[in-house]
Amino acid sequence: MSVTIPLKLPDDVAACHELIRALGEQVGQLSSQVDYLVRRLFGTKSERIDPNQLPLFDAAVAPLPEAPPKPEPEAAPRPKGKGHGRRTLPGDLPRERVVHDVPAQEKVCPECGAEKCCIGEETSEQLNYVPASLYVIEHVCLKYACKPCQEHVVQGKKPAEAIDKCLAAPGLIAHVITSKYADHLPLNRLESIFARHGVDLSRKTLCGWTLQSADALRRLVEAMKVRLLLSRVIHTDDTPVPVQVPGGNRKTHTGYLWVYVGDPAHPYTLYDFTWTRGREGPERFLHYEDEELCYRGFLQADAYAGYDRLYIDRHIVEAGCFAHARRKYFDAQNSAAVPALEALRRIKAFYAIEARAKEAGDNEDALRERRQEEAKPLLDDFHAWVLGEHAHALPKSPFGQACAYTLNHWDALTRYLDHGCLDIDNNVAERAIRPLCVGRNNWLFAGSKRGGHAAATHYSLIQSAKRHGIDPFAYLRDVITRIPGTPDGRLHELFPDQWKAALKASA
Repeated sequence: MSVTIPLKLPDDVAACHELIRALGEQVGQLSSQVDYLVRRLFGTKSERIDPNQLPLFDAAVAPLPEAPPKPEPEAAPRPKGKGHGRRTLPGDLPRERVVHDVPAQEKVCPECGAEKCCIGEETSEQLNYVPASLYVIEHVCLKYACKPCQEHVVQGKKPAEAIDKCLAAPGLIAHVITSKYADHLPLNRLESIFARHGVDLSRKTLCGWTLQSADALRRLVEAMKVRLLLSRVIHTDDTPVPVQVPGGNRKTHTGYLWVYVGDPAHPYTLYDFTWTRGREGPERFLHYEDEELCYRGFLQADAYAGYDRLYIDRHIVEAGCFAHARRKYFDAQNSAAVPALEALRRIKAFYAIEARAKEAGDNEDALRERRQEEAKPLLDDFHAWVLGEHAHALPKSPFGQACAYTLNHWDALTRYLDHGCLDIDNNVAERAIRPLCVGRNNWLFAGSKRGGHAAATHYSLIQSAKRHGIDPFAYLRDVITRIPGTPDGRLHELFPDQWKAALKASA
């Protein structure tokens, strides 16, 4: 809210004081915005706090209540670290033996003239690289006929293909998809790389392959979505993606890619493209209006208002993100250093409890018990502290808004205390969004609305494969080869987790 200075200043002292206070609040708010923008443009993106900063204002803040002591378990031997120095190369890599012999004259003994015999060898390893190569597959379909009758001609048939009559084999299609969506290479760079190999493949051709392959793979992603919606917890987030507007003029429209991360029992990371950021996107993905298919569980996300209707009928329960709450206090340091750093100090204690639980390997029951014993007293004290600070903070100031965010979403922020399946924050989804941001900085925009949906399909398969430690290229090459002949009832065999299990079993 902006404050306009009247042409004629008021004569009343109280009115002047009120105008000065309003202007001071506006100046503070604008200064904070400028500081925030300068840090985003020129400063570090990290939100780390120097530990030496936190004790600076200890005299002005009350100490945190100590967590109840717990009996310390017997000390287990610490595992040995990876150490330093050169790592051993994988044993399954092919090896070429190059023997370096001594000159012939040195094989003769200088004392007696006898020929020396080999008594051993010293071996060292170097890792070499052979550039990727292109080769042509000739599909030969043999024909047969009855020579006496000169009829009844039969011909061998090629297996079904993901893209009918396509010049590219599954390996090349998988390479193009992996290069763009996993390695973030724009298609114009791929065009140049193929040209170095002596093959002329235009960007338009490469783009067509990505779109057509996405159409063929979409039913696999839809089948994975059915499994993902059985999760107890789904993490979600979104990021804007520029999309070219039909008609040229180099104009772009801001579309959105959403990520939905399933729980460990349903380990799939899926993406969805929407033309706008309206609530219709997550409602459609989660089948909000379909009573039979509607997702039932926790939705861990930020406080975006578009999710609010999802929580009305209680099929979906809101779980908040303390990283978002913390970020608001971090951004308020320039305008209210003492209380902002105190809030960061307290939130750091909540995360320390989560770190101890992870180090101890707590299961869900043990994690819930630890949170109730150690985190709940700290959170109750933090809530009381925020209430007190919010009472005399300027409402429009960054610190006042940080306090308001914490209080308005307190139930969602603290829901993780009662459920060991929940995380303290939504960083799982934010990490899944990061590859999209890196790719967007390279390929700049999606070429069309269809291109946005294709990106969602390819990112879903690539990131789900990487979640299981699978090479995306090997996975996509096999899936593109097999999906034309795989009926809907057996698509689960191509899910990344089951594909990896089958690969291990066959090995």
